[in-house]
Amino acid sequence: MAKVLITARSVAASAEGKAILASAGHEIKLCVGAGAWPETEMLDHIREVDAAIVGLDAMTAKVIAAGSPSLKIIARNGAGYNNVDVQAAVNRGIVVTLAPGANTISVCELVLGLMISLARRIPVQDAKVHQGGWGRIMGCELFGKVLGVVGTGHIGGEVIKRAHAFGMKILAFDIVPRPELSRCYDVQYVDIEEIFRSADFVTLHVPSAPGTGSMINCRSLGAMKKTAFLINTARGELVDEAALYEALQSGGIAGYGADTLIQEPPAANHPLLSLPNVIITPHCGAYTQEAVTRCSVIAAQEVVRVLAGEAPLHAVTK
Repeated sequence: MAKVLITARSVAASAEGKAILASAGHEIKLCVGAGAWPETEMLDHIREVDAAIVGLDAMTAKVIAAGSPSLKIIARNGAGYNNVDVQAAVNRGIVVTLAPGANTISVCELVLGLMISLARRIPVQDAKVHQGGWGRIMGCELFGKVLGVVGTGHIGGEVIKRAHAFGMKILAFDIVPRPELSRCYDVQYVDIEEIFRSADFVTLHVPSAPGTGSMINCRSLGAMKKTAFLINTARGELVDEAALYEALQSGGIAGYGADTLIQEPPAANHPLLSLPNVIITPHCGAYTQEAVTRCSVIAAQEVVRVLAGEAPLHAVTK
């Protein structure tokens, strides 16, 4: 019997994922906090476990070393892994796996929700009604607008399908274009500068990497229409938040909808929280019953495979 650490809150709450581990005869060690565990806490949690199913917890080289030699697999319950020192895991023969596609639909639907909420000023008008008011604020339709999709992987592709149904014209940027999206949904692949110049809505679906950090900056924001909206459900590091604040405050762009920030949770005095044309959700894109179940099941299955000496299906490491 192996010991499996679970720090991911959604997996800990999922009966399906835990049942898979239990049926394989593994002991479950739950260490769930109010948010992602920092390195200092993970150093204690990781000791003498054979597998770890983690969320955005700090899986640094030091933490991975503390888990050796018993630790055999780090299973992320999502699609990103920038919180995991993959090279450190490789050096110690530890497998790192993902749950690709499990939260695609949930995040995609949040993107559409943020777009509609910004276009129709839903949160602001709702707040006014709750305060006793009944004044209307002019909004705009999605129909006929240009959507710029930066990154056309799983989530970006699903956003495109739904935006096409809304009657939007779709521009896209990706280093690996998908011809089927152009063929089926009239997607036009263009350079990223054209996205910023032409789109009424820009939505980001790329990972945080050396080439994407602060891709939304003074230059890109300056190229956007004053009536344009920006959506970020990917990573906070993609956006220069100081430059974004200036653009939003000065009317450089019309609004911002995000499910992620550079610092989570943000400080109470975070400048973006003071603006009425900003909607921020607490990194809840994947937090639906359906996505949680899919992520938990995939992560648990990967752990069972690796602990049984089998090859994982969704490994980051070779």
